[in-house]
Amino acid sequence: MSKSIKVLIVDDSALIRKMLKEIISHAPDMEVVGTASDPLIAREKIKRLHPDVLTLDIEMPKMDGISFLKKIMSLRPMPVIMISTLTEKGAQVTMDALAIGAFDFIAKPQVNDEAELLDYEQEIVEKIRAAATSNIAKVERSTFRDSKPAATSLYDNFVPYKNFIATIGASTGGTEAIKEVLSALPANCPPIVIAQHIPESFSHSFARRLDLCCAMNVHEAMHGERIKSGNVYIAPGGQHLYVKRDGTGCVCQLSGGVLVNRHRPSVDVLFASVAEVYGRRSCAALLTGMGADGAKGLLQLKQAGAHTMVQDQATSVVWGMPGVAVSMMAHNEQLPLDKVAKSILYQSGKAESGKALLKG
Repeated sequence: MSKSIKVLIVDDSALIRKMLKEIISHAPDMEVVGTASDPLIAREKIKRLHPDVLTLDIEMPKMDGISFLKKIMSLRPMPVIMISTLTEKGAQVTMDALAIGAFDFIAKPQVNDEAELLDYEQEIVEKIRAAATSNIAKVERSTFRDSKPAATSLYDNFVPYKNFIATIGASTGGTEAIKEVLSALPANCPPIVIAQHIPESFSHSFARRLDLCCAMNVHEAMHGERIKSGNVYIAPGGQHLYVKRDGTGCVCQLSGGVLVNRHRPSVDVLFASVAEVYGRRSCAALLTGMGADGAKGLLQLKQAGAHTMVQDQATSVVWGMPGVAVSMMAHNEQLPLDKVAKSILYQSGKAESGKALLKG
């Protein structure tokens, strides 16, 4: 039986090309149809070989990966997995790639033992499979401001409820989905706690970028930090984020505990803590992502009286986590991405007159 997923590897390192080719070729449902050492060679091979998925190094000669990605997404949109370095510079460039339209990213292989190599092999193969069946070429990319917007609202005279919280979970495709949701919310929105699957070295850059385009204050959560309206708390990469009651208010709690659903931070961990502490005084959105993390936590929230929503399949890059939640009936609403912010506001406040007056 012929292998169904055709992969083209683009990397200037012969060693990386060889390693990726060996990993991908071992998967029973995919084949490496070609490799290229620079974007100019890759461009010709894309035309000739018609790959389903591209792995693309960010730093290459003749044309950098970001410039090449822009050309791909404008001329022939296709799933692209960026091969990134786990550094601050690598994080910034990778965030650029995701904003342009890359499906996802994975670190350059730096494996020191057999267990690490097996984990790496599993991760890249799973991401290629998900990329091959993703909506990445159909999902629209919004253009965002590079400075904080005015504190306008989807509501007229929005007044947030007191002692209320919103929570969001996401994975693949989530960095851009979260940005679209947060950029539509007013500065006086109730607090929002977020778990996005992201490496430790990337979460600071992610939070900083969100802060630039959102009216709310966005930052990485700190252990023991008090939760206040108008703030968004991002789970740092490599740490679970919980909410905990502390006297008259609530605080963020961080933990480097065991992986949950193979992730840290885990959406299930965050959602379960919100369900326990806030219950019906909360709402939750589970957005695009691979796997099932967050589905059980969303069900716990619903059972605790929270309003729960999932991103619909048409606007999700990958309908894994939201799809599992739907199969469990963990949701009150299934919404396109551009309706999620409106639902969060509808659940978390009212108009000054006492009526929620939704614009648009």
